[in-house]
Amino acid sequence: MKELGVLEGLLFVMGDEGIDLKSLCEIMNISDDDAKELLKQLKKNYEADDRGLRISYLGDAFKLTTKQEHREYYEKLVLNPGTNKLSQAALETLAIIAYNQPITISEVSEIRGVQCNQLIRKLVAKGLLKETGKSDLAGRPNLYATTSEFLDYFGLATLADLPKVESDVNIEEREEELFTSIYKDEEKQN
Repeated sequence: MKELGVLEGLLFVMGDEGIDLKSLCEIMNISDDDAKELLKQLKKNYEADDRGLRISYLGDAFKLTTKQEHREYYEKLVLNPGTNKLSQAALETLAIIAYNQPITISEVSEIRGVQCNQLIRKLVAKGLLKETGKSDLAGRPNLYATTSEFLDYFGLATLADLPKVESDVNIEEREEELFTSIYKDEEKQN
């Protein structure tokens, strides 16, 4: 049935945020009862032993989640050295957090220009990041920082061992110096 596929896709796209019943009804242009029936049908499909996902109702939203009975395999995936290679996106995210910690997910996403929720959760699961408290920003989002495992992974004794990053001001000053030095060189030649 087409509607089941649309529902499944919406749940997948919404990821950890999930989708509430009202939004689901508005997006699919269906009634509450129809939405509940679709959720019930899809949930029943996922109950089969050969399926790895299920629909959970958490925090007033419906979400796709993994089955608890498969947990040992997910843990192996996270802990397996072969799957512990970091992508370019993960490295960028770690760098942003390392140099700006503690920092919220939305601040990291703003700096990178893309949503980082899933990536940060994976890095927390790998032990490279940890929640360090709550921000004073609206909604009191979690703050994230690097861990001692992060230091070990990159062979650092402390965060002070991170390579120094020059600020944009220094870069602008150097560009201006370069421009004026070129200009002065031209004056000397004339």
